[in-house]
Amino acid sequence: MSHAKASLVFASSAQYWDDRYRLQGNSGAGSYGRLAQFKAEVINRFVEHQSVNSVMEFGCGDGNQLSLARYPRYVGYDVAESALELCRTRFADDASKTFSLAPSWQGEEAELVLSLDVIYHLVEDEVFERYMTTLFRAATRFVIVYASNDEGLNRLLGSHVKHVRHRKFTDWIAANIAAPWRLMGFVPNIYPFNRHDQENTSFADFYIFSKGHQ
Repeated sequence: MSHAKASLVFASSAQYWDDRYRLQGNSGAGSYGRLAQFKAEVINRFVEHQSVNSVMEFGCGDGNQLSLARYPRYVGYDVAESALELCRTRFADDASKTFSLAPSWQGEEAELVLSLDVIYHLVEDEVFERYMTTLFRAATRFVIVYASNDEGLNRLLGSHVKHVRHRKFTDWIAANIAAPWRLMGFVPNIYPFNRHDQENTSFADFYIFSKGHQ
C-alpha cells in the first residue's frame, strides 16, 4: 500500500482519481465507516420521503457508499474507468444499477442527482464549472451536494494537497443557476471536521436544492 501511495502523481483531476482507484482501490475514508452511514441515512430518508424513483450520481467512486443506498433506480458516472470496474463487479447481480464514464453523459436525466465528496476534488476551474452545470441539467427535481463550502479551508489546511481545492460553491450556483432552482435544505455533518481525526470526521455538509416548490 505504501508503494501505491508513493506512485500517485497529480497531473489532472481525472488522471489522479483513475490512478488512485487502480493503485489503491477505494474512495477514501468519507465513503466508509460512520461517515458513510451518516450520508446513507440522510439520502435514503430523503428518497423515501420525496418518493424519488430515479437517482443519478456524478462521482460514484468504488461503490461502497452505494452499497448502503436504497434507490429504486440508479445510474452512476465517474471519470475513472478503474472505479467503474469496481462498481460493475460489486453490483453485477443488481439490474437496478448501471455505470458509465462521465464523458459519455448525453443529457440523460433523473429525479435526484447526487454529488458526494466530489466538488472539493475538482481543482481546475473549467472542470468544476462543467461538472456543476451537468448536475443541474441532469436533475428534474432535486440536486443533493455533500461538500465543503468554505474557501477559507484552503488556508486553514494548507495547499500542499494538489487534489483538493475548497470552494464556496453556493456562490457559483447563485450566480450561474437560474430559477426555479433554490436551496431547500441544509443538513450539517454530525461528525464535523477534526484535523486530529480526519478518518472519522468531515468538513462536508449536505446542501439540498429543489426545482420549483416541492
